[in-house]
Amino acid sequence: MQYDYDLLVIGGGSGGLAASKEAAALGAKVAVCDYVTPSPKGTTWGLGGTCVNVGCIPKKLMHQACLLGLAVEDAKSFGWKLPDEKTHDWETMVNNVQDYISGLNFRYRTELRTKKVDYLNALAVFVDEHTVELTDRKGNVSRKTAENFIVATGGRPKYLGIPNEMELCITSDDLFSLSSPPGKTLVVGASYVALECAGFLRGLNYDTTVMMRSIPLRGFDQQCAEMICSYMEEEGTKFIRGCIPAKIEKAESGKIKVFWKPTNGGDTMESDEYDTVMLAIGRYALTEQCGVQNAGIKTDPSSKKIIGTGTGVGLTEQSNVDHIYAIGDVLHGYPELTPVAIQAGILLARRIFGASSKAMDYEKVPTAVFTPVEYGCVGLSEEDAIARHGEENIEVYHQSFKPLELTVPGRGDNAGYLKVIVDKKDNERVLGMHYLGWGAGEIMQGFAIALKLRATKEDLDELVGIHPTSAELFTTLKVTKSSGLDFRQAGC
Repeated sequence: MQYDYDLLVIGGGSGGLAASKEAAALGAKVAVCDYVTPSPKGTTWGLGGTCVNVGCIPKKLMHQACLLGLAVEDAKSFGWKLPDEKTHDWETMVNNVQDYISGLNFRYRTELRTKKVDYLNALAVFVDEHTVELTDRKGNVSRKTAENFIVATGGRPKYLGIPNEMELCITSDDLFSLSSPPGKTLVVGASYVALECAGFLRGLNYDTTVMMRSIPLRGFDQQCAEMICSYMEEEGTKFIRGCIPAKIEKAESGKIKVFWKPTNGGDTMESDEYDTVMLAIGRYALTEQCGVQNAGIKTDPSSKKIIGTGTGVGLTEQSNVDHIYAIGDVLHGYPELTPVAIQAGILLARRIFGASSKAMDYEKVPTAVFTPVEYGCVGLSEEDAIARHGEENIEVYHQSFKPLELTVPGRGDNAGYLKVIVDKKDNERVLGMHYLGWGAGEIMQGFAIALKLRATKEDLDELVGIHPTSAELFTTLKVTKSSGLDFRQAGC
C-alpha cells in the first residue's frame, strides 16, 4: 500500500519533535500532528509540548525569580547597599517568560521546516491502524495515512470531579500565563508540580497553602520529601495534610471558598477563602482523545497509558500493534521526564528506519525537583532499595550541611542533606544518590554517570572533591545510618 508518510508523529512535544527530526534526517517522509485543546480556563499555547509551554521551562524561570529575591537579601550581608524593601512585579515576570516561550515555539516550527518535516496543526484521531482523521482549528477535516506511527501526546492535568472546579480552579496549564497576580493561593496536591509551584509562589511573597491527601512526592525518597516540606514550612508555606476539597464555591467576597475534611473519614468540615485555587493532583494520558482504541492499541485500564512491550530493562516503546509506538508520558510505567522522551524518540527513530538497533535504557535516570530547597537524585530511593535488596543488605551514608554561601547571611542551617545508598553484598555498589540543596540538578547530572558505570562507595571515597563546594561532600561521607552517629556537618 502507498502511504502518505513513512512516519506520522502524534504530538509536538519534546519527544515527538526529537523523533520526527531524527527520522527525517534518516530519509523518511515525516509529519508531526500537534493540537492543543484549550484548558477549561481557555489557556492554550504553541508547538513544543508541556515542558516548554506549561512545565519545566516556565517553572524553572519562576523558581529563578525566587532565588534572585533571596540573593538580593543575602547581598546585604556581603556589603551591598540596597533598599530595605523590595517588590516583585508579577506581570513583568509573566510577560518576559511568555515572550521567551513564544520564541521557542517559533524556533521549533522553523526547525521542522528546515528538517523537511510536515507540521500539521490539527487534532489527529485514529480511524484505523494506518489512518488518522485530522481536524484543524477551523473545523476542516482531512485524512492522512502512514506506514508507522509514534504516539507522543503526553497528558493534561486531572480534576477532582466535584462541582464548580473547572470554572473556579486553575491548573499548571494556566498558572504560568496568569495575567494578574495569584494572591492568596491554595495548591491542591503533593506531586513535584504542586510543591514546585507552591514553592515559587511563596518565594514571591504570596500567601500559599498546600493541601495534600497523603504523602508528598510519591515515588521519590520519602526522607528527602519530608525534609523539603519541613524547609518549605520554615519559609512560610502552610500545609494541610490528610485532606482533599469536598466542595468549592464562589464566596460573597468574590473569592473562592474551599471546604474540606479529613480523608480518614472524619466529620469535621473546615473552610477558607482564596484568591486562586490550583489543582495539581496528577495528570491523565491523552490516549482516548486520539482514538487509540480504533487502532487496536492496548492501554492500561487505570492510567489509560499505552502498554509497551517487554519488561524490566527490556522495555520498548512498541505497542501491541507492531507499527505503532509510543514515547514519553503516554507510556505506562516509564519515567515521565522530558530528556527521557527525547532520547527514547531519537533511538526509536533510528531503530524504525534501520540506522541502529540500540534501545533506550530506562534505568538509573537522574532527575531534579526545583522546590525552594532543590532535590536531585539518581537510582533507587531508600524505600525501593530496601524493597529490592532487603534492609539487612543495604547501607546508607548520609550528612546534613549548610552551604558556605549561606554562612554569612546566616540562613539555611542544616537545610542541605545528601545520602548514598549502597549494596553491602556487592562491594558497596552505589544503588542511589540523593542531594538536597542549591544547584541540585547541576550536581546530580555529573554524579549520575557514576551509577551508569556501576561505581562503588570506594570509588566515591577515592574521588578528590572540589573545595569549597557542597558536592564535595559526596567524596567524604563517613557516617552511616546504622551507626546512629550525628550526621550534621562539622566545620567547612
